[in-house]
Amino acid sequence: MEARDEYFQQHQDAAHRSGLSPLMKCTVTLRQLAYDTTTDMFDEYLHVGDTTGRECLVKFCEGVIDAFGATYLCKPNAEDCQYLMRMHDRVHGFSGMLGSIDCMHWEWKNCPTAWEGQFSSGYKGTYSTMVLEAIVDHHLWIRHAHFGVAGSNNDINVLNSSSLFTEQCNDNGPVI
Repeated sequence: MEARDEYFQQHQDAAHRSGLSPLMKCTVTLRQLAYDTTTDMFDEYLHVGDTTGRECLVKFCEGVIDAFGATYLCKPNAEDCQYLMRMHDRVHGFSGMLGSIDCMHWEWKNCPTAWEGQFSSGYKGTYSTMVLEAIVDHHLWIRHAHFGVAGSNNDINVLNSSSLFTEQCNDNGPVI
């Protein structure tokens, strides 16, 4: 964690010129995430190079995972499962239900040409897509996420290749 904290501090180079400010590094990162684009788009007016922009994004994401991963990106334990099943029984009338799984197709506008065939699907538009498979509970805690499945798969094919079901079949899921 200290290396990332150090990264987002402002430094001077050997000529005593100030480097990028923490605000600038976070701005570049948030713009990449918000506009779903590459870092070189911001080079002209933010004066941040492609490599530096990518490094900012990686460090930012690592920091978010370190800060929130243990709470919001964790697999449910037995106690969590019992709580979720009681809540779904009480609220929805579904006894034994942990939650629902969903797949989302994310547009990949800059997909390399050589990969377009395996990441294309007729029913989700003209762009190549990647699939995000996720289980999120009512508190918006991410209980399972698998990203990057080829877009030529439909939602059922994605579930067939899911590590979630493999873990359950191999008795690696929570004991409830």
